[in-house]
Amino acid sequence: MTVNSVRIQGRVAVTIGVLVTVGVFVVGLLWAKWTPYLAKALTAQRTHHWSGSNILAVGGVHAGDGPTWHAATSFFHAYFASIWPALVVALLISASVQALVPRTWLPRMLNRRGLISSALAGGAASMPSMMCTCCAAPVAVTLRRNGVTRTAAIAYWLGNPLLNPAVLVFLFFVAPWQWTLTRAVVGVVTVVGVAVAVGLVTGARAESGPVAIAPPDDESGGAARRFVRCLLCLCLVLLPEYAIMVLVVGAFRGWLVTLTQPAHHGLLIVVPAAIVGTLIVIPTAGEIPILQSLALLGVSSGPLGALLITLPAISVPGVAMVARSFGWKAIATASGVVVAAGLLGATVLSVL
Repeated sequence: MTVNSVRIQGRVAVTIGVLVTVGVFVVGLLWAKWTPYLAKALTAQRTHHWSGSNILAVGGVHAGDGPTWHAATSFFHAYFASIWPALVVALLISASVQALVPRTWLPRMLNRRGLISSALAGGAASMPSMMCTCCAAPVAVTLRRNGVTRTAAIAYWLGNPLLNPAVLVFLFFVAPWQWTLTRAVVGVVTVVGVAVAVGLVTGARAESGPVAIAPPDDESGGAARRFVRCLLCLCLVLLPEYAIMVLVVGAFRGWLVTLTQPAHHGLLIVVPAAIVGTLIVIPTAGEIPILQSLALLGVSSGPLGALLITLPAISVPGVAMVARSFGWKAIATASGVVVAAGLLGATVLSVL
């Protein structure tokens, strides 16, 4: 076989792999996200009502209830029922990228000279997938494995929930306009701020060197084997710890919700609300019924603004899934900046 024949076969293999990955991305998101969200947006436009329920109250759990196995399992079942299509698609996209896309492509697309430009690139890349941070975690892990810097990868991870255009549309139709504006403005600031802070703390410029491309597998069925191997690795490593942490959050949600109740005032409720929002895991748009329930209880705009940012932005299960890829220094920095962004959200919503 001549050198030119080998090159042509390699190019054909890369082209097929990229087309398959794009197909998984488009078809998967059409099924799990784009079509269902279009239907929800049209319903919200017509009714100006959000039909989803408060996931923190499933199983009859109320503020102040202690941790129980029933609280854990009922929350787990409700949460998993909401997110499993997106999680399946995220795992398939991640395995496809690892197995079928040349490793230099994503760094060339997302790694920029400056921290802000890398953050903007990662945030922009996140908007079509519209996932929660737990479902976006496998893709974020894959980005890191393929040589994408922490700055761009963490912007992608947080941009999925915070820059989600569908959620902004939902908020516009079913909530006060101040909620939508706060989420849009503070969401962008949060994604860029977290990414830049992580880049500064971890020395992201040192990561931007060349990344070696994986040699093509010329054996018949090699790409399929790589795909299966990557998919199994993602499932065996990420899913068990993810399930355990969702159960833990579900078990303790009664105590966590207590900290957001209107019995406290001023900073005594805003700061705990911002912190609690970084612990609790919710599905995409799950913050809408939670915030509406709290507003009906008389919670002020301060904690509502904090939770509007921190509830979707980060969670204990999501952190557990990406911690090894990003490093604990990056995760601690991101968590601290998200809490600060929650306080900014509280200030902005209160002013508006």
